[in-house]
Amino acid sequence: MNVRPISGASVGRGSGRLALVVGALLFAVTACGGGEGGSGSSAGGGQGKDADTAQSKQSEAVVSIAPKDGAKSVETSGALKVTAAKGKLSEVVVKDAEGRRIDGKISGDGATWTPSTHLAGATKYTVHAVAKDSAGRTAAEDAGFTTLTPKNTFIGTFTPEDGSKVGVGMPFSIRFSRGITSPEAVENAIRIKTEPAVDVEGHWFGNDRLDFRPEKYWKPGTKVTVDLNLDGVEGRPGVYGEQDKKVEFTIGRNQVSVVDAKKLTMKVTRDGKVVKTIPVTTGKPGMETWNGQMVISEMLTVTRMNGETVGYGGEYDIKDVPHAIRLTTSGTFLHGNYWASGAFGNYNASHGCIGLRDVRGGWDKKVPAAWFFDNSMIGDVVVVKNSEDRIVDPDNGLNGWNMSWEKWKK
Repeated sequence: MNVRPISGASVGRGSGRLALVVGALLFAVTACGGGEGGSGSSAGGGQGKDADTAQSKQSEAVVSIAPKDGAKSVETSGALKVTAAKGKLSEVVVKDAEGRRIDGKISGDGATWTPSTHLAGATKYTVHAVAKDSAGRTAAEDAGFTTLTPKNTFIGTFTPEDGSKVGVGMPFSIRFSRGITSPEAVENAIRIKTEPAVDVEGHWFGNDRLDFRPEKYWKPGTKVTVDLNLDGVEGRPGVYGEQDKKVEFTIGRNQVSVVDAKKLTMKVTRDGKVVKTIPVTTGKPGMETWNGQMVISEMLTVTRMNGETVGYGGEYDIKDVPHAIRLTTSGTFLHGNYWASGAFGNYNASHGCIGLRDVRGGWDKKVPAAWFFDNSMIGDVVVVKNSEDRIVDPDNGLNGWNMSWEKWKK
């Protein structure tokens, strides 16, 4: 330390002042820093007491997260679980890489948290969990893991299409590319919301088709939103869904048309009022039309109809059937007919279809078949009664309305 004497002062006097300053500094250092003397021992005892106090403030709660931090190829269902010992969970946040949260529930006793849904495949997740002990002190734990990448997957092909407007009889129907052996897991991954709210239930036809509908026809104007949260669902051992999609559609006006196979008429009712009565022909003896409620599933301006495709080989092959409206998967159509002009309203002449008067080429917009085609939409209902045949099977087309609500929900 270099000390420069003050001008006009003697070196001896300056040295004395310096000694006093240095001595004061040494005393200050000893008092603040502790040391090995008696006063230093006393300060050390105080430090130990502070450490004990800090220790007593730590939470006794212990948070555990499964799977462990950094885990790979984690199962999409059943693997994620958060637990707390010597305390209760107060917060659990699980997010994917895009920040979307996974819903879950803390048990009543606060000991566990489990997700309310499956996880997506090939996805990284982070977990943040907090628990409190009996004194209200918190403890936290964080972890991250990545789910498995499926080797085998399935998808669902659905109707109606996103953004479409459909009739009041339209179910949401989805057919899977693989047979499903865990139907409950798959069904729980499909969520349907409606405005206005109405109870919608699903029903399985076999192991590859699932339809949803309300108890009665939809109310006109209803908005339906379907969340296909199938990504990561194990539909069968080792086979996982890969879709994460939202589908929205709207219900149009209420149109139900009733075909009387004996009177040979079709009454078209829209929003509760009969707007047109049309003469028809239905299935002739031995080839009667199904009875029951049938939903329009396809509309073709012109199509070919060949008896070979429905077991009536050699009976007919008409390459230009106009205004064809599909009612069943097995081949029942309501369509224009230009070759049996005397049958409409007079006798049954078809091979099971419902025929309306038309012209070849379908160019005349005034004929009954053209009018009905132009005033119909996918999802409208056609009801056949008084035919000599039985009621159509619920899975033959989109015709689940022929099943009671009680059976539908089973």
